[in-house]
Amino acid sequence: MKRLGVIGMILGATLSMTACQAGPTVEQPPKSAPASAPAGTQAEPPATQELATATAPVSEPPPAPPLLSSEEQAKLDQELLAAAKANNVFLVQELIGRGGNVNAKDAIQDSAFLYAGAEGFNEMLQLTLAAGADVASTNRYGGTALIPASEHGHVETVRILIGAGVPVNHVNNLGWTAMQEAILLNNGGLRQQEVVRLLLDAGADPDIRDPEGRSALQNAERLGFEEIAALIRSH
Repeated sequence: MKRLGVIGMILGATLSMTACQAGPTVEQPPKSAPASAPAGTQAEPPATQELATATAPVSEPPPAPPLLSSEEQAKLDQELLAAAKANNVFLVQELIGRGGNVNAKDAIQDSAFLYAGAEGFNEMLQLTLAAGADVASTNRYGGTALIPASEHGHVETVRILIGAGVPVNHVNNLGWTAMQEAILLNNGGLRQQEVVRLLLDAGADPDIRDPEGRSALQNAERLGFEEIAALIRSH
């Protein structure tokens, strides 16, 4: 009995020492879970985020027409003039896009702009104006586009040219203004009356004399154009 008691005492002491060496058990905190995306959204993977922040490509302007030699430019301009005289609007538009100059003149000092004005090609005229036509340019008679347009009674053409800023009191090499030509070189009919009215409304001066010293009113009276004379008197 004494032997068993001693053995028990030894085993108890051994267990007590083992417990002291191990020390108290420390509870480890749980590992934190990764932050979750806000409700209703899904986090983008890194590759998608990089693509989203990439700079969008910038669109390039259309290329300018290629530089032409003087010979190439002259040929292109003459093609444009020929197309304008044929009233081929689509071809003229294409040639302008290739660098054609609407102010270039041929051997008789016509440009696409001047010819369109003189002939009443109104769509062509608008096209040349949009392409930078020189509204003060003159033909072989020293006249603006407005003078032959008035002579021919192209009412809408006269309206377009006045709106574009063509000078209404320009005097050509023959000594005539647009108003004088509208009276002297036509029949005094309804279209001529409307042209004179448009010119007067735009500030045309009826007192500018022709080479014989006659005013527009005197010429209208002399030729028996009473309606035009009345228009001038009313101004």
